[in-house]
Amino acid sequence: MTITASQVNELRQRTGISMMQCKKALEEAGGNEEKAIDIMRKKGAAKAAEKADRVTKQGIVVIKTKENKATIVKFLCETDFVAKNEEFQAIANAAADIALQKGADAAKVSQEQAIKDLFNKLGENMSMEIKVMEGKGIGDYVHSNCKLGVLVNLKDPDAEKARDVAMQIAAMNPTVINPEDVADSDVAKEKEIWKAQLKNENKPEQIWDKIMMGKEKKYREESALMKQSFIKDGEKTVEQYLEGNTVVEFMRVAI
Repeated sequence: MTITASQVNELRQRTGISMMQCKKALEEAGGNEEKAIDIMRKKGAAKAAEKADRVTKQGIVVIKTKENKATIVKFLCETDFVAKNEEFQAIANAAADIALQKGADAAKVSQEQAIKDLFNKLGENMSMEIKVMEGKGIGDYVHSNCKLGVLVNLKDPDAEKARDVAMQIAAMNPTVINPEDVADSDVAKEKEIWKAQLKNENKPEQIWDKIMMGKEKKYREESALMKQSFIKDGEKTVEQYLEGNTVVEFMRVAI
């Protein structure tokens, strides 16, 4: 199979091993990154490859906006010590700047050498995710610890409401915009759980369908941003707060 430059770059960032070694290992592993790491271990590239096993649970989230475009960068590392490192943070901010100008892919490529150099200096595994949003109604929110960020785009521009809705998404973590957007497969999975619960509660089977209809409605609405209770006014839903405006899309990134 054909191994892409992106695959090679990802493995290189995870392991710190040369591009050529990464490419050869990926080719031998049929493109499977984990198998490629095992192959490199077996061939003696153990020191760097072992770093790939360390879990990247720390990091920062950076958001930048310009005109009708915004980007959100999630830059992961192993420890909070590195997450607070000035060089680490500079890489995330540089990536965000370039993503606004040239897109997410170009931003990742632009920081490859800087990430490798910092990897070699600090010895920690790092990985980066970048997303870009375009629209006239963009709002954003980054939590004070820089580990949670949200971008949202409203159909009609309204800076105050876009900001409020971004905060709503950060706090309540909706998975979809509207109830009908919840995947049927997710509902089916929940129904199996509800059936087991009703059985354990000895509820008459003839009323299960009615009970589950109510549970499904509640599940869909709790998952849907527009039907959630608005955090700044519990008497309103987000839909009511927006007064006819709508959410086109949103992105929520957390560490």
